[in-house]
Amino acid sequence: QVQLVESGVGLVQAGGSLRLSCATSGRTFSRYAMCWFRQAPGKEREFVAATSRSSGSTNYADSVKGRFTISRDNANNTVHLQMNSLKPEDTAVYYCADTLGYSSSSYYYTRRDTYDYWGQGTQVTVSS
Repeated sequence: QVQLVESGVGLVQAGGSLRLSCATSGRTFSRYAMCWFRQAPGKEREFVAATSRSSGSTNYADSVKGRFTISRDNANNTVHLQMNSLKPEDTAVYYCADTLGYSSSSYYYTRRDTYDYWGQGTQVTVSS
């Protein structure tokens, strides 16, 4: 059974840091590209960051570039999102997801419909 489980629920002040983790099971983790999306109340789910199968390539939404870092641990079937310099507008439910798909275009990995399986989400709240 495929499972993606996020952890790292947090309430943090603006300027602070938080690390999210997504543990996967039920598949060969290294075969999947991984990503993080987020959804704020009343808004569409939006792309945050993605990493290739080997961590050789990453891409980020402009809104988080320079503040967030995505990484993966293929030995432990886990992907992380390190979030620094958090802002109130980062408040959202954060989801990890994966895909077997491949494209040479980085835009492909920013699309919600690229991804096959999703976690249940974890709440991040940044207070001002």
